[in-house]
Amino acid sequence: MPMKADWMWMNGQLIPWDQATVHVFTHALHYGSSAFEGIRAYSTPKGPAIFRGPEHYRRLHDSCKIMRLPLKYSIEELMEATKAAIRANKQNACYIRPLVFRGYESLGVDGRKCPVEVIIGTVPWGAYLGEEALTQGVDVAVSSWRRMAPGTLAPLGKIGGQYVNSQFIAMEAHDNGFIEAISLDIHGYVSEGSGENIFMVRDGVIYTPPLSSSILGGITRDAVITIARDLGYEVQFAVLMREMLYIADELFFTGTAAEVTPIRSVDHVPIGSGSRGPITKAIQERFFAITSGEYPDEHGWLDHVYEEGEWPL
Repeated sequence: MPMKADWMWMNGQLIPWDQATVHVFTHALHYGSSAFEGIRAYSTPKGPAIFRGPEHYRRLHDSCKIMRLPLKYSIEELMEATKAAIRANKQNACYIRPLVFRGYESLGVDGRKCPVEVIIGTVPWGAYLGEEALTQGVDVAVSSWRRMAPGTLAPLGKIGGQYVNSQFIAMEAHDNGFIEAISLDIHGYVSEGSGENIFMVRDGVIYTPPLSSSILGGITRDAVITIARDLGYEVQFAVLMREMLYIADELFFTGTAAEVTPIRSVDHVPIGSGSRGPITKAIQERFFAITSGEYPDEHGWLDHVYEEGEWPL
């Protein structure tokens, strides 16, 4: 069933979902001239709460700056627009998709004469890699597709056109019977999944590739690093060789969509015991306890959509 809601925020106002349309000559449709985010709002006893919304919108501003896309809305205005969309759609939890894109004025490759449009959609969406994946883990492969080389594209930006690379990675994985894939960077070191950051556990230490390995600086990645250190684990940023994946005690993906998802095998090689490891489980449980409101939000990650006493359900 397609993800859909009743209302969409577009260019400063809420409009009916089916009216949120663009022309087929929209510049972004032809050239990928867009920047976007993926954010979640979680159900809590106080109603829906947006997870790290300001950090996501700061990254959206950064992506737009890299892409030369003028974004006239502040972080605060985007947060208020997001809350308005969630309230209009009467959602208790949802996936949030902000998108900034070039509309239609010309078909020149340099589309800076085209108008810039902004939408925020809020739709129902469960576990990205499947509900069972959160406990059982996923089988992945190392992709034949590499991540972009320095000076070719901008991996620190969440830019629409760059996700053709991610599509190649994901399609190859699915065609070969895997749930997801891990890509390597141009130097042959571990980078990330098609839409997730990756962590490796070895002898009780947690490792994750640095930004220089052509990864996106994930907001959930950052939260997981904080949670892991709160739990007393050592986290290191390290360049990881492919073979280190096979001898890891634990591997897991992180991301807004994937949340915290264990990896149970890579290229048919079981990881550790072949099931979710204890460190992954501990981090995952703390993450979901925070996002559900069951554990104190010590880092101020949740923005509640409704004021105290306003939550109607």
